[in-house]
Amino acid sequence: MMMCKIKSGQSVLKRAAAATIGTLLISATAGAAPIDLNTPEGATMANRKIQCSTEDNKPVLYTWEGAVFSRRMGESDKRMFKTVGMNIRACVTVDGGKKGVGYRLVTREILLYLDPKTGEALETWDNPWTNTTVNVLHVANDPVNQRASFPYDDEGKPRARWFGRNQNDTWFLTAPVPLFYHNELGGEYQPYVGGAYHATELFNFIGDLDSLTSEDTDTAETTVGWVRISDWLPWMEMQGREGIIYIHAAGQKVDSFDDMPDVMKRYIAEKEPDYVRPPPGDDDRPNETSWTYFKKKLKGGKLPRGGHN
Repeated sequence: MMMCKIKSGQSVLKRAAAATIGTLLISATAGAAPIDLNTPEGATMANRKIQCSTEDNKPVLYTWEGAVFSRRMGESDKRMFKTVGMNIRACVTVDGGKKGVGYRLVTREILLYLDPKTGEALETWDNPWTNTTVNVLHVANDPVNQRASFPYDDEGKPRARWFGRNQNDTWFLTAPVPLFYHNELGGEYQPYVGGAYHATELFNFIGDLDSLTSEDTDTAETTVGWVRISDWLPWMEMQGREGIIYIHAAGQKVDSFDDMPDVMKRYIAEKEPDYVRPPPGDDDRPNETSWTYFKKKLKGGKLPRGGHN
């Protein structure tokens, strides 16, 4: 997952590619024609402006708020928690050769489970189905990076497309992300007995068309709607009980940490100070998930078991 870098002493072709990268980056902010969403290059640049910035390594911050619900057969859904989240990110330019000039996204994120009455981050939770008190493990995934995105494929054929819809002065797009893979907390016989990690994330992105395509902006003003459907969280200690959870939240890209909810700012200051900046652009660590994070905490003895009355 290392990004491709332009080094001195490379071929004329590479130097030309480097010049092209500079031209494309400058064009987003220095008087060039607006981005053409109908071209692979334009679609790639627009997606980059939604995700991060056309300026390499410039931090961009998303934050969102919502609620977490349970769903079980034969009973009404319960609102278990309020929730607030953040993701700090940056992009770096990547020269893909035949694939064109693209970018790689590096991020880290936090999701807090809040008391539905007080709005404060929980340390323990009274499980109404097991009648026990368990320890809450908030999400602190570092990193959550993406592979590089390019305008063209390995053969130089157009790959990137604009999947959004433009209406008047607004654009919007949907991005469903179905997930089904090996569960880090499961065993080697998952294909035979089940237990794979199964979830779905549903994103809606909306913004104004001018900031997306304008030559005067390096990032697009964006609001986001987010739904996540998954199994019970492992720290809930549901012991195989039937049911799922879903999160319903909405948020936006913000200018600074001052625009985040106070509960998140306090949490980062006290417990996760690294989250004031994104990972480095050449970060090659494996991605973290809620399940791998839980496993590390449990094996490291940093998550004492709950299950007490």
